Amino acid sequence: MGLGALDIIVFVVFVAAVITVGLMKSRKEKTAEDFFLAGRGLSWWLIGFSLIAANISSEQFVGMSGNAASHVGMAIASYEWMAAITLVVVAFAFLPYFLRAGIYTIPEFLEYRYNPSARFIMAVMMLLIYMLLLGAVTYSGALTVNTMAEEMNMPFIPSLAQASLVIGLIAMVYVAAGGLKACAWADLIQGSALIIGGAIVMICAFKMLGGATEAHYIEDVRTGAVGVKAFTQDQGAMERFVSLNRVRLNMFLPKQDSVLPWTALLLGLWIPNFYYWGLNQYITQRTLGSASLAQGQKGIVFAAFMKLLIPFVIVIPGIIAFNLYAPQMKLKAVDDNAAVFARYRPANPDTKLVLVAESPTSEAIANLADGALMVAVYPDKAALKAGKVKNEFVLPITKDDYDKLETKEFSVFKSDDKSWKEVFSVFAVELDAYNEKTVAAAKAAGAKIHTEKFIGYKYDSALAQLLANALPRKVGLVGFVLAALLGAIVSSLAAMLNAASTIFTMDIYKKYIKPDASQGRFVFLGRVCVVVFSGIAIFLAPVLGNPKYSHSIFTIIQESQGCLSPGILSVFVFGLLVRRGPGVCGAVGLITNIIVYGGLKIVSTMSGLMENDLMSTLVGNFLNRMAISFVACLIVMTIITMVKPLPEPVVFRQNTTIDLTGSRNARLAGIAVVVLTLLLYVVFSPIGLAR
Repeated sequence: MGLGALDIIVFVVFVAAVITVGLMKSRKEKTAEDFFLAGRGLSWWLIGFSLIAANISSEQFVGMSGNAASHVGMAIASYEWMAAITLVVVAFAFLPYFLRAGIYTIPEFLEYRYNPSARFIMAVMMLLIYMLLLGAVTYSGALTVNTMAEEMNMPFIPSLAQASLVIGLIAMVYVAAGGLKACAWADLIQGSALIIGGAIVMICAFKMLGGATEAHYIEDVRTGAVGVKAFTQDQGAMERFVSLNRVRLNMFLPKQDSVLPWTALLLGLWIPNFYYWGLNQYITQRTLGSASLAQGQKGIVFAAFMKLLIPFVIVIPGIIAFNLYAPQMKLKAVDDNAAVFARYRPANPDTKLVLVAESPTSEAIANLADGALMVAVYPDKAALKAGKVKNEFVLPITKDDYDKLETKEFSVFKSDDKSWKEVFSVFAVELDAYNEKTVAAAKAAGAKIHTEKFIGYKYDSALAQLLANALPRKVGLVGFVLAALLGAIVSSLAAMLNAASTIFTMDIYKKYIKPDASQGRFVFLGRVCVVVFSGIAIFLAPVLGNPKYSHSIFTIIQESQGCLSPGILSVFVFGLLVRRGPGVCGAVGLITNIIVYGGLKIVSTMSGLMENDLMSTLVGNFLNRMAISFVACLIVMTIITMVKPLPEPVVFRQNTTIDLTGSRNARLAGIAVVVLTLLLYVVFSPIGLAR
């Protein structure tokens, strides 16, 4: 199960190549434009690969393949395919204005269109979000490295702190040395590797499925019910894949779905997409460094085409992983469930289905009643490791962790995993009765309800299962795929480091602290910022690994982005389309979003709100809250403009010397990408799947 010598060699060579190329391209950064925007000389192919590498991280490799393994299936590909259409729009609707303005940062454009206040508010908001993102990306990367090492039974398993240190240092070295140019060239290697590595995993997954004698599948995406199917020898891998997963190959999930209902595709999902690809500094910085408008447009369209490929190398392997390794995913869920059910036992002392036993004997485990659960409390980690058994109804936990558990007075226990009733069928009836009683008691007392969540399957282990079981051993493929995964993590972190340093240097330091500083001073400060922000990321990552935060960190990030993205998108769209909107609209639009989105979040958490179906639909999902906030901002800015419009429309003056002639070939290719995307939605729809 461990790495072979060739795997280790391939892995080390890859990491060395990334650092070497990054350092080689970092020799001539003398001005701020050189360091932060690669001297505005990036070619289309560098831009395209760099956009993909900056975007794809462990969140996609692990999180997206994990979502694909669940009932969500192919529908999670909307994050990629809708991004393809978004990128085409950005190339021809946003980029010409940004390059004409000659800006270094996206917040700077708000001063160009509105006033300095809007620029300052956006810069501060983005820096705060980036601090959280830097820690989260490093944490998720370190967690992935740690998990993979455990799954592969490697001789050395790095802790979260050790893995965070390595990831942070690799990114820091070449970003601090060479800025955006070093990032772009390192991304060329890492972007290529992640697509090739994903393709290798997909091919090996299909090969394993073709040789399997039976496989698990989800029967109905509405219930998450799981079935098992035996195969005849004359069925090929593709035929097996389609017959097993037809219901999960549908891009359109029911409107009641909690993850990605088809209603979210209409408006809610477009808002984070347009913000992320058009207005997010660590993504758009690559396009701001374009050698010309034509090069930037070609690069963006090239990235849009590659986005169409990502689901085939990440999502489809995740779907197959559940087919092949559902029992292993069920066993992997016990660690997550241990703390939750340990809280349930004291919250519901009358239960006969959850037992707590200290260091249970094998006989006690074997005699566990059908449908019952055992929280097995071991004195320390060594005893815990020795006492673990392959039984999804035995939930091991150390005594130290058990003693630290807090039991809230009004706690309800739920699951976002639709397949949980298949795993805990007997327990489901008792749980529903307990939750109903607790909700009623909380309402009567006017108290807040605390929610604890458990899972039936550890879907996020999908990629780890494939790496551990599907890839051929000791031929270098495992080392290459692991290197591609590490490269994806490092490239995303590097992009954020470069973006955060640019915003602080150009939007805060140059604008408000030392406007007349030399170019050398700006470059030096940019490098110092990279080092400081790397330190913050390395420090935060293990902290986020604390169970108090680790189960909710990505939810926190998504919710936090909502305070930012709808307001920024509305302000930019309004500013480009309504040329008589006064300067105050920029700041007011951003502040309006914070107030509206925050207010909707508070309303959504009010006790008993979710009993109202209409209100639940409107504000229960963060994507819907984004849509409402976006519209509210537009309404407020429209009213301001109607009351006090500018006497003359804003003229976007040219502040650059680069060629602003657009690319006709890129436009035609962009149209082709949009058409191809729409065709994919038809193929993976009830209409296409019915054929």
